[in-house]
Amino acid sequence: MTGPHNGRVTSRDPAAALEPRLPSPLLPADDDRFTRRGLRLLLKRDDLVHPDLVGNKWRKLAPNLAAAAGRPVLTFGGAYSNHLRATAAAGRLLGFPTVGVVRGDELAGRPLNPSLERCAADGMRLVFVDRATYRAKDDPAVLARLLRDAPEGAVVVPEGGSNAAAVRGCAALGGELRGRADVVAVACGTGGTLAGLAAGLGPRQRALGVPVLRGGFLGDAVRDLQERAFGGPAGRWELDERFHFGGYARGGPALEEFAEDFGARHGLAVERVYVAKMLYALVTLAEEGAFAPGTTVAAVVTGRPEPAGGDPG
Repeated sequence: MTGPHNGRVTSRDPAAALEPRLPSPLLPADDDRFTRRGLRLLLKRDDLVHPDLVGNKWRKLAPNLAAAAGRPVLTFGGAYSNHLRATAAAGRLLGFPTVGVVRGDELAGRPLNPSLERCAADGMRLVFVDRATYRAKDDPAVLARLLRDAPEGAVVVPEGGSNAAAVRGCAALGGELRGRADVVAVACGTGGTLAGLAAGLGPRQRALGVPVLRGGFLGDAVRDLQERAFGGPAGRWELDERFHFGGYARGGPALEEFAEDFGARHGLAVERVYVAKMLYALVTLAEEGAFAPGTTVAAVVTGRPEPAGGDPG
């Protein structure tokens, strides 16, 4: 394995060098809020896939890193981005340079928060841009300007890692759950995990996405990602957009109390930005009678608690 900034890795398969635990465990969760309605709850512990690239981060990054083949990676995220942390960790583990374009130029003069501090410690070069520039990051002129300050030959990975390669990587998650549950629920930020999960499930299964952001844009994003990854719609999926709790990284006492209680019931450290909202949605839907008796519901645990905050990914 090479040093952190010489730009190449000796492994021919970067994904293999990350040594994931696959398939991730699928464990029963005895919960009376489900059992008294004739439902069975399973927890798909994708948070155990890898100690540094947790859950869907590994599934989305691994194919992108394989395509990058050791070249530098430039990617995007906010001040508490799970995706930036995972990319920085991958750069450290595999020995390639990473550049993180961070939303918010006002952060440049402040001490790094724990999330960005971890990115920097893993060797990521942080570039802070104003919000207007960040919104225009897909504009070819803006991207070209950002790449001028990146190492030569840098490969661009989108915010959250969600592109066609990532979606195809997440299809393996659906494959691991084929025939194991009737409904598979996952929290959604940029839509890549849901797009791939649905494609990998069997024809009688359906995926349920729980967006953690407001806006109603995610359906179009998932359809677009499936078009790019598979050439058209793939699998059965739907969204329930009621459980964002006011917006990204927002929660409040009700969600905090729920997460603490769920964690105590099942011995699980519940990540707040994504996982808690998805689990809260499932309990609410069970209480509403949304699942027929006899239904097996699998909840994908995509992450574990990190420093306060988080960003789409």
